[in-house]
Amino acid sequence: MEGDKASGCGGLVLINCFVSPYGNRVRIALKRKGLEYEEKPENLAAKSPLLLSSNPVHAKVPVLLVGGKPVCESLVILEFIDEAFPGAGEPLLPAAPCARAHARFWASYVDTKLPECAVRVWRSPKGAAAVEEGKKDLVAVLKTLEAELGAKPYFAGDALGYVDVALVPFAPWFLTYERLGRFSVAAECPALAAWAERCARENECVAKSLPEPEHVFQFVCGMRKMFGLD
Repeated sequence: MEGDKASGCGGLVLINCFVSPYGNRVRIALKRKGLEYEEKPENLAAKSPLLLSSNPVHAKVPVLLVGGKPVCESLVILEFIDEAFPGAGEPLLPAAPCARAHARFWASYVDTKLPECAVRVWRSPKGAAAVEEGKKDLVAVLKTLEAELGAKPYFAGDALGYVDVALVPFAPWFLTYERLGRFSVAAECPALAAWAERCARENECVAKSLPEPEHVFQFVCGMRKMFGLD
């Protein structure tokens, strides 16, 4: 599969799994920059030799191969894309040092807080106390992010930026969290839910990079069966 094309920017290969929020950050960034790339789908239940050799430390997606050389970890990859292709598309990070530090802080907050709560919701047995605890903590994290968003259209202000790209790939997972945790993101965090819809509606790079929420849910149901949770 190929991403959007831009002359002179070949040699990019993205190792990814279609439901991975981390890999889909990279898809958004590449499309936003208009960079041509090849995507190699990864089966996380039977990891490929390419993934294992490209990311031997963590053996996780995403990996961006640049002329055969691997760049690992999604936020690192986003910054690499911004720095390596400064003339392509719109920048992800702001130019001002303080604003860049602020964006990095909130992207780090997303990765530090959100997945740990979410995994307790979708990877715990039905009725387990961990589900309710995970839901409570997850809602608190989403409310904190909503407060940071405030009245702005995007975390970056008037246009999609680094924090938006870091967070919006989790939006297709909201349906899964809601069904398994028995709550509504839109009811708990209406401004954040509206932000997620806006990201996809106003940005083709987002709309074309994210899976359907129902497909994510069915994938998670398969994982839960494999783990013996259902």
